[in-house]
Amino acid sequence: MNVGILETGRPPGDLAAQYGAYPAMFAELLGPGFTVTAYDVTAGEWPERADAHPAYIVTGSPAGVYEDHAWIEPLKAFLGAAKGRARLVGICFGHQIMAEAFGGSVEKSAHGWRVGLQSYEVVETASWMDPVDTFSIPASHQDQIVALPPFAHVLARGERGPFGLLAYDDQPAISFQAHPEFSPQFARALIEHRRDALPDPGGAIASLDVPDDRASIAVWIRRFLEGKAA
Repeated sequence: MNVGILETGRPPGDLAAQYGAYPAMFAELLGPGFTVTAYDVTAGEWPERADAHPAYIVTGSPAGVYEDHAWIEPLKAFLGAAKGRARLVGICFGHQIMAEAFGGSVEKSAHGWRVGLQSYEVVETASWMDPVDTFSIPASHQDQIVALPPFAHVLARGERGPFGLLAYDDQPAISFQAHPEFSPQFARALIEHRRDALPDPGGAIASLDVPDDRASIAVWIRRFLEGKAA
């Protein structure tokens, strides 16, 4: 399967040179049987049509969905056009822009940054998920969904955010607030890059020493993209 990657940002500084850009991270996460085609939507690159790929992943971004960037509204429009015509997976900013595009609302969180390894409580198990109570993957965000769009429901919630993993009833679409594509090494480097803006960078870095569930989440995403059950 060839998945379209709607690239809404790049790793800051020299991190892309060290760890690769986000499309490469998703290619590694998906593994054998999948290829990716990247579109830098911030530079005006778009698929020829909404169903050019059977699925799209919307990446993370340093931008906020409420900011005045020329590519934000076209991205919302593209997601609306792809609705029901391609499977959609949103990650962090992608999670938030999907919510906005489909009728929800996003704001800067009153809790500030959430970084490091974050745990999420599973409240509903979809067919492509394994039956687990919790999962833990790296996060890096200061925005959050504050109002669910119609047809969206919560599969997992975080300590300070009730909308950690969403699924949509009216289309094949899911989204994660956190980053299963981030290796612990990259997550640490990103925290170091943002150290001066974070309240407890040392604690966030230390949290990444604990085993995570990225491999399991990768399996979930592959199953979802292929329309398979666990």
